[in-house]
Amino acid sequence: MSELENEQMGTTPKDVKLPENAYRELKEGEEYKPILMAEKKYPELNAWTIVWGIIMAIIFSAATAYAGLRFGQVFEAAIPISIIAVGASVIAKRKGALSENVLIQSIGASSGVVVAGAIFTLPAIYIIQEKNPGMQINVNFLQIFLASLIGGFLGILFLIPFRKYFVSDMHGKYPFPEATASTEILVSGAKGGNQLKLLLISGLVGGLYDFLMTTFQFWAETISTRMTGWGEHLAMNHKFVFNMSGTGILLGTGYLIGLKYAAIICAGSFLSWWVIVPLLGQYGVASDGALMSAMDPDLIFKNYVRLIGIGGIAMAGILGVIKSAGVIKTSMGTIFKKSKGEESAQQQVLRTQRDLSMKIVLFGFLGLAGVMALFFAFGGLQMNPVQIIVGLLIVFIFAFLFTTVAATAIATVGSNPVSGMTMMTLILSSFILAAVGLNGTVGMVTALIVGGIVCSALAMAGGFVTDLKIGYWIGTSPYKQQAFKFVGTLVSALTVGGVIMILSKAYGYGAAPDATPEQLKDALVAPQANAMAAIVQPLMSGEGTPWILYIVGAILALLLDMIGIPALAFSLGMFIPLALNIPLLIGGAIAWYVGSRSKDEELNKARKNKGTLLASGLLAGAAIMGVVSAILKFADVEIATTKAYQASPAYSILAIVMYVALCAYLIWHSMKTEKK
Repeated sequence: MSELENEQMGTTPKDVKLPENAYRELKEGEEYKPILMAEKKYPELNAWTIVWGIIMAIIFSAATAYAGLRFGQVFEAAIPISIIAVGASVIAKRKGALSENVLIQSIGASSGVVVAGAIFTLPAIYIIQEKNPGMQINVNFLQIFLASLIGGFLGILFLIPFRKYFVSDMHGKYPFPEATASTEILVSGAKGGNQLKLLLISGLVGGLYDFLMTTFQFWAETISTRMTGWGEHLAMNHKFVFNMSGTGILLGTGYLIGLKYAAIICAGSFLSWWVIVPLLGQYGVASDGALMSAMDPDLIFKNYVRLIGIGGIAMAGILGVIKSAGVIKTSMGTIFKKSKGEESAQQQVLRTQRDLSMKIVLFGFLGLAGVMALFFAFGGLQMNPVQIIVGLLIVFIFAFLFTTVAATAIATVGSNPVSGMTMMTLILSSFILAAVGLNGTVGMVTALIVGGIVCSALAMAGGFVTDLKIGYWIGTSPYKQQAFKFVGTLVSALTVGGVIMILSKAYGYGAAPDATPEQLKDALVAPQANAMAAIVQPLMSGEGTPWILYIVGAILALLLDMIGIPALAFSLGMFIPLALNIPLLIGGAIAWYVGSRSKDEELNKARKNKGTLLASGLLAGAAIMGVVSAILKFADVEIATTKAYQASPAYSILAIVMYVALCAYLIWHSMKTEKK
């Protein structure tokens, strides 16, 4: 059979490699030609890709929702999904694996972005409800589902007109770190080899480790200086604490983030916990006039210091909009450039350059506007016609303005400043909605749902540009990616709605005034949602807003940006508890270590890539088992160790031993790699 016949039958070309000019800027007159030829047809959408894509969307929606709410870190699902897709296609001996795997990755990767949009905002409704038991606040599955779904669909539609600009016109000018990693995995998998076994083993290790720790409680989840008497004395008298979560999720996330980014996050955390908290503990006066020297350092951080981080995150979002003004201006006209004969023109466009029709996009916007109007009117928000129109304008204007910011951030550093942009949206929308009569309890819920829709749209726009860039490099059909991204979004929105409700009821957020130490220990961290609740409640209830602390954070972020330090990463570090940031630094340090020990750069790269596979497995396995633990707790299944054992020194010592063993596993297995 000839090569042409093989391609028409759906086989992947034998010589699978990215062109030499895939990652660099093109010279004048030079053209990028993807691996899969534009003139040929390859298997993309079929039962295999749709079923696997949906399975990945369900699994990773649950896993990322748990990781984000429990530990404050949402991992991008594109890399582990790419690895699983490769492994499954190798086992099944799929002939058209490369083109199919891109679509599986694209459908499944909806999970991470939909989850981020949902958990950054919507759990804030539960948090406000916990803080104010007397308030009549209703939150149901339909509200969470529709906010996630509408926002996800909006993000897809807004990004379609910008696809050509980001993936083609700016070829080689943006590094696309996550898209690069996923593409390399997909291309390497098409060459042959079985990585699925290694991923499953590391997933089993991570899942078993976290399951024994969180569900059976064989050892402590947090390693802290407060385990000892001298450490407790240091905390209460000098307000100095060392806290570190022992979960495998954060260790794997830190490896994937890398040392540089993890170090910047931790720098913000060190400033908060080891400089500002001790200073306030010695000289600060609380809002009620009491001296902070009598306060627990955790309360000083929770009530005061983390608000500085909120101001920094919001300013980072503003700076992102300003820096992307040129992109917005350049790309804005693309929606209106289509000629009247678009349909016939579309048929003449090469398969690898064809987008969904602009008629579909425009009708999609109209349809979503209608669904939102019905949701605002009859979804328990009690909005009148004027308020509905204002709500629609807020969603469309902010989602459009920030779409390019999100896409540019992902294309540049692989990180989406969606929380900062959402905070700014919430602050402005709260003022606007209050001006048209939406305040109090109804105003809080409405502002958070509007913010949730915008947040989901921005998260989707940032994540989807990664999928489209992968497809551009490999040579898949953009219009097929775009069409079935809606399917992945629907599945992910359904999943995340259920997971948020289960986790909220199983753990809570520790926000109740009478929360016990045990409830605080088990509470979901949900840092972004806590920040949203802290912003919305005072604005909508007429309480005092800590503007001074927000302004201090904003000024700090501005200064950081001026000297070239990523303000968003640093501000997130100031806001997220220390215990969740130190493991990122350890994981990043391990990534640096395994990728720099040899003088042979090829060997270093092979070790680093194997570590990426192992870290992805640790992360995914631990997160999935975390959801299982939450379900068991939700069902009142009690299988933990005794209170006496948990109070003994062995409980804390074993935590240190097991964490060192997990780190050693990641280092040793990564270093045990041969150059290929």
